[in-house]
Amino acid sequence: MEEIPALIRDLALILVVAGIVTLVFKRLKQPLVLGYVVAGFLVSPHMPYTASVVDSENIHLWSSLGVMFLLFSLGLDFSFKKILKMGASPIITTCSTIFFMSMLGVIVGHLFGWGKMDCIFLGGMLAMSSTTIIYKAFDDLGLRQQQFAGRVMSVLILEDILAIVMMVLLSAIASGEQLDGGDMLGSVFKIVFFLVLWLVVGIFVIPIFLRRVRYLINDEVLLIVSLGLCCAMAVFSTKVGFSSAFGAFIMGSILAETIEAEKIIKLVEPVKNLFGAIFFVSVGMLVNPSILIEYALPIFVLVMTILIGQAVFGSFSFMLGGESLKSAMRCGFSMAQIGEFSFIIASLGLSLGVIGDFLYPVVVAVSVITTFLTPYMIRFSTPAYNNLEKHLPSKLIHSLNKLMMSHPNSQDGSLWKRLLTQMAMNVLIYSILTAATIAIMFTFVLPFMRTILPGWELHWYANAITGILTVLLISPFLRAMVMKKNRSDEWKALWAESNRNRLPLIVTILVRALIALSFIFYICNYLSRFTNALIISIGIVALTFIIFSRWIKKRSISLERLFILNLRSRDIEAQVLGKKRPLYEGKLLDRDIHIAEFDIPNNSGWMGQTLKQLNLGQKYGVHVSSILRGGWRLNIPDGDYIIFPGDVLQVIGSDTQFEAFRDALKSSIIGEDPDLEKRGMKLQQMIIGSDSPFIGKDLKESKIRDLYSCMIVGLEEGKESLSSYHPKRKFQEGDIIWVVGEQESLDALLSLNK
Repeated sequence: MEEIPALIRDLALILVVAGIVTLVFKRLKQPLVLGYVVAGFLVSPHMPYTASVVDSENIHLWSSLGVMFLLFSLGLDFSFKKILKMGASPIITTCSTIFFMSMLGVIVGHLFGWGKMDCIFLGGMLAMSSTTIIYKAFDDLGLRQQQFAGRVMSVLILEDILAIVMMVLLSAIASGEQLDGGDMLGSVFKIVFFLVLWLVVGIFVIPIFLRRVRYLINDEVLLIVSLGLCCAMAVFSTKVGFSSAFGAFIMGSILAETIEAEKIIKLVEPVKNLFGAIFFVSVGMLVNPSILIEYALPIFVLVMTILIGQAVFGSFSFMLGGESLKSAMRCGFSMAQIGEFSFIIASLGLSLGVIGDFLYPVVVAVSVITTFLTPYMIRFSTPAYNNLEKHLPSKLIHSLNKLMMSHPNSQDGSLWKRLLTQMAMNVLIYSILTAATIAIMFTFVLPFMRTILPGWELHWYANAITGILTVLLISPFLRAMVMKKNRSDEWKALWAESNRNRLPLIVTILVRALIALSFIFYICNYLSRFTNALIISIGIVALTFIIFSRWIKKRSISLERLFILNLRSRDIEAQVLGKKRPLYEGKLLDRDIHIAEFDIPNNSGWMGQTLKQLNLGQKYGVHVSSILRGGWRLNIPDGDYIIFPGDVLQVIGSDTQFEAFRDALKSSIIGEDPDLEKRGMKLQQMIIGSDSPFIGKDLKESKIRDLYSCMIVGLEEGKESLSSYHPKRKFQEGDIIWVVGEQESLDALLSLNK
């Protein structure tokens, strides 16, 4: 008999126990993440009363895949364009929250006498609130459509992004085990360099690839291609010194800008759920009860640190971001827990061998407790504000709200600010692309040219050919660096506004030209032994040719247009299919009024009713601005529009109105049929007897459909096939008819002919 590998046995044990435990947690309306952690504790070697996993190393390997696919899915849900549109408020809030909570974590760790790396990693763990748990809590409490929930989710998205950066920085710190400012700055520069490079190149290349092979791709192929790209980027990320999770996230964020993004999300979700479950189970496997008892006091202190820290500093951070005191407290109290990213950071510390074994189970215990308390913290925020309002002077609260809510919008600003910001961004992006191109040419092409042109006599020719090719390749980037934004609306407005603006505007061109010239200077200096004066002269001539060359100009513009097309492809699809959110969404006059989306469940009692019949405006005070149905948007629907299952209603209203509307929608859901097994349809023969009450009646007169819920499908006349039964035909004695219906209805009908 074939022996089953230990990995299969362990996987069977994990999935069976996880399935049972998560069913219990689903019944108790608790997050499934906690169920996975508890399942891991039950199958761990620390639990002597249950079956245990045999080979934990294989499980850790699978959990690494779980982390990778979790971050790949996170990248698919993420869009850098959304971050840029958020403005400064979420960024200020996120950075403030992470700073305060990280410092609290480091301080608490030092108070307990833990090691330096333990304190640093603990600070990172305490800074990361759980997107999954908070989203689930908002959904369970019916708060997901409220305005403050949207603020929290924006901050959580940014926290997830900074968590990726934090993981890279923690890896760099752990490798040297010393906090050197230069090394930290170098690590940050390295992150920014590769992040921009991968995103720009990825958004330029991958959408073109998917567009070319779109006619060949079905769901199966798209899944394989997506996971292949994810794993390839993960491998490449580890080659340049980052984690595989960082590479997976980057690939997910690249694919998020493609038309295929939504389909990829649906295809990858089962894979993410499977490996993600294994990861969270592996987290629970590391929980040692003896450590939890030994570190009961630190666990309690860390729980209180998170609850009080987020309630105080989290609320303060949201106020810095422009929220009112009440909204800031609701937001801050909502984030009082840690979750999946804390586990990932703890796993990173263990894999690097820089944190103690005790810290992982301590963090898991803290996460379990704070997750359990999350709904209560969210509910407690409003009473806490009401109590605070009673004790604070009303003038102080009014002044705080006026000060914080007058936070400047990041999209506003002077012409100079906008112009210089755009120029700096262009210089950064094109400098990174230029540097990457030079590095590739000098690493691969130059040695190849020297191989085919060996010897000192031909060595100069190899260098010259490589240098000319390199300059030609980077010429579109250099031209865009110098010339882009020189004819923008901001430039023209500043030029016409005052003569004093003209000299600074010319200086911006000269500065960018010097940066472009420095790249040419570096190439010539690396490949030749010319004097500096000659190299500068060559660089000026080359840059002048690049700026005035029509071919290079055309090439530069076409590359930029193609990149922008790829970047906007998903937005274009949304506009074509009517999925794009309305432009007025963020510009409603009253701060309490906003827009939210509500899905109509397939078992809703509202199905088939018109908006006039539902009378939503009179009952709940909300206004349906649009209906999203399939790939269509129905704007400003009138009262005769009928609600269909699967419709998405875009509704305008306040938080209070949304809460009443959501409760009404939830109460309209039709429950599952308890007698579903009895609803099976059967086909049965019925012979019209001499005493049948149907003799001499046609179908309508017999009322077989109305009274007995049965349907006649044919008449047997001795032919090979059944004859259709004409509605006007009268039933006669001896007729053999075939009837379809539920068993109970058939029994009642047939009893009349006995």
